[in-house]
Amino acid sequence: MRTSLCLWLAFGAGVAHAQAPNAAPGLQPSQLAIVINDAEPNSIEVGEYYRQAHAIPAANVVHVHIPNRPRKLDAEQFAQLARRINGKLTPNIQAVLMVWSAPYAVECNSITSAFTLGFDAAQCARTCDPGKPSAYFNSTVTQPYTQLGVRLSMLLPIDFVDAAKAVIDRGKVSGFSVPAASAYYLRTSEGSRNSRAGFFPPDGVVSQRKLTIKNVRADSLDGAKDIMIYQTGMSQVAKLDTLRFLPGALADHLTSFGGDLQGRGQMSSQRWLEAGATASYGTVSEPCNYWQKFPNSTVLLRHYLSGVTALEAYWRSVAWPAQGLFIGDPLAAPYAAYRR
Repeated sequence: MRTSLCLWLAFGAGVAHAQAPNAAPGLQPSQLAIVINDAEPNSIEVGEYYRQAHAIPAANVVHVHIPNRPRKLDAEQFAQLARRINGKLTPNIQAVLMVWSAPYAVECNSITSAFTLGFDAAQCARTCDPGKPSAYFNSTVTQPYTQLGVRLSMLLPIDFVDAAKAVIDRGKVSGFSVPAASAYYLRTSEGSRNSRAGFFPPDGVVSQRKLTIKNVRADSLDGAKDIMIYQTGMSQVAKLDTLRFLPGALADHLTSFGGDLQGRGQMSSQRWLEAGATASYGTVSEPCNYWQKFPNSTVLLRHYLSGVTALEAYWRSVAWPAQGLFIGDPLAAPYAAYRR
């Protein structure tokens, strides 16, 4: 089993043109900008808390004014916002953290993908069509803005200040030591939501990382206390209150509207953060179940284990990200020691 895991880590377990992650440095705090919405007191408080927790330079903070917490922006409203943000950024900034809960969509696009890759109007004509490929998918690029002209982005929800600060605290301590942990991959009874199951890594132990990989046939985990990765396919994920997520944990569910943070029809990806995860992902409009529109389990785990941040690992794992919203603490990096 250890031999097969070594081969998987090296060659990508069947992902076309997979590249083995190198040991180059990941995203640094000095390369991250924080965008604060001055129309929301929670954004101001949480943004400053994040800046201090991760020692972000004060010069990296950008202030915008978005009143009334709209869920979605239209293309022109977003274009004005993006110009405002980008106009304040220096060339060394490789990534951006937006500190608010809404807006989280630009028409049918997520706000994070619209900011990073540009608004994709064609996707909105038919949201179930294939998406545009991301040049950053499964990449080992270490300076995405410098090398590719794209700034990665993530959103940190701030509906509840204490919950947002808890996410930040988990992200901050995630790199202090490498814990004994497990990565859980669930094949569920909701068959159409198992479309990425073919990319689940094989069972076994990655001994150097102290990580056990577990494939499970069930609709939910119950009582697991060592979670670093939890990936499943369900519209609603049960028993989250029985679980313990380790600092830096990534968790997401393949469903249509996980990125609709204020929607009620399916479970929001924000529930993962509330349960103890440090970062997550979900789509804001109907994507259909293309695996390419969701985090590829093989790619996500390989890159995260290489020591890069949650932001880099999640962005590298989605081939067609136009509809996908990345949320949480972008600088979480529990395996950072392995990139040195």
